[in-house]
Amino acid sequence: MYVIELVFTDDPRRLEARPAHRERLVALHAAGRLMLAGPWEDGSGALLVFRDDPAEELTDDPYYTTPGVIVHAVRELRPVVPMSSDS
Repeated sequence: MYVIELVFTDDPRRLEARPAHRERLVALHAAGRLMLAGPWEDGSGALLVFRDDPAEELTDDPYYTTPGVIVHAVRELRPVVPMSSDS
């Protein structure tokens, strides 16, 4: 399992790129690659949790290189408590 942590700046180009990015996230979730994704409540960034290595996704989705979006961290997570099946 891998986690991507994003940090957002005030650059408005991020908001212009967001709808296409969210469509892509829905498709990744439907395909079983993306477990969950969402912004922090304060709007400062977001967290995405992938089943497998998201390296390809980081190069294929232009959102990750859009001004206003900073990929702060990509880390492998080793959960000791699994997500419930209804998550």
